[in-house]
Amino acid sequence: MTRTEVEEYVLSMPNAQLDYPFGKDVAVYKVADKMFALISEDKQPLQISLKCAPELSDVLRERYDVVMPGYHLNKKHWNTILLTGQLPWTEVQDLIRLSYNLVQE
Repeated sequence: MTRTEVEEYVLSMPNAQLDYPFGKDVAVYKVADKMFALISEDKQPLQISLKCAPELSDVLRERYDVVMPGYHLNKKHWNTILLTGQLPWTEVQDLIRLSYNLVQE
């Protein structure tokens, strides 16, 4: 998956908006002024940070080497995922939707 594919999917969420509140190095995707995804610019492999239920975060971190506690985020509620292909794109899409839904609760 390319950065463009990931960004297009993230922005396909209703009312999702792109912002750069932390500078040009981190793309921040928000809904209702709440962050639900962050993509590090110019990182290889591509990295996305997503909000996640703590119980699911633990399972994902144990199962996949590419899922880590959120970089510079609340480690209990956020994961940073290296998009190497180890975590299938369909699961990444599910996690993007979950993050989007969690910030709207």
